Amino acid sequence: MSTEARLREQICVLAKSMFDRGLTGGSTGNISARTEDGGLLVSPTGTSFGRLDPATLSRFNAKGVLISGDPPTKEMPLHSAFYDTRSTAGAVVHLHSCHSVALSMLPDADPDNFIPPVTPYAIMKLGKVKLLPFFLPGDPAMGQAVRGLAGKRSAVMLANHGPVVAGKDIEAACNAIEELEESAKLAFMLRSMKANILTDQQIKDVVQKFDVEWDE
Repeated sequence: MSTEARLREQICVLAKSMFDRGLTGGSTGNISARTEDGGLLVSPTGTSFGRLDPATLSRFNAKGVLISGDPPTKEMPLHSAFYDTRSTAGAVVHLHSCHSVALSMLPDADPDNFIPPVTPYAIMKLGKVKLLPFFLPGDPAMGQAVRGLAGKRSAVMLANHGPVVAGKDIEAACNAIEELEESAKLAFMLRSMKANILTDQQIKDVVQKFDVEWDE
């Protein structure tokens, strides 16, 4: 099996795993990964994470031209923005995950550091998550908003919509976005309580020990 064939299979297996566990439903969400030749494999528009076909993934060449497969997700501007601004991005995942979306609707959500420091793991895998305002689905302005961050964030939360995460490869991106949703779930459960979240010093210790990108 070629490297690209393995990547196609991996995209579909990981997407189905997230779908089966309720992290995104119906035909929501989209996923992409960089190929060895600098191109992209992308989930087609209107497809379900639970039923992606490795053979019909949208295939772009290194110049960004669609060369095979079905038409891509309408959220391509989001994916392109991460690839163009973060040299380390090897994959991008976008979900409509329940708890992170719910947390984005609360009036006290921090736009600069959306996920409260409830555990060290979201810090380690995501750094600070930027909460972006509401955009219509497919609006190219979402990509422009990501470009405006100049590559300083690996994850953003689209208000009333869902998270988007870039990782070094497809597995890292999927692990990180799952950590985002689990952390949002914890934060949502604890929102009316005086929880003992991590202190500033504990956050600093995590950032230094694990060499985390932590935009001040």
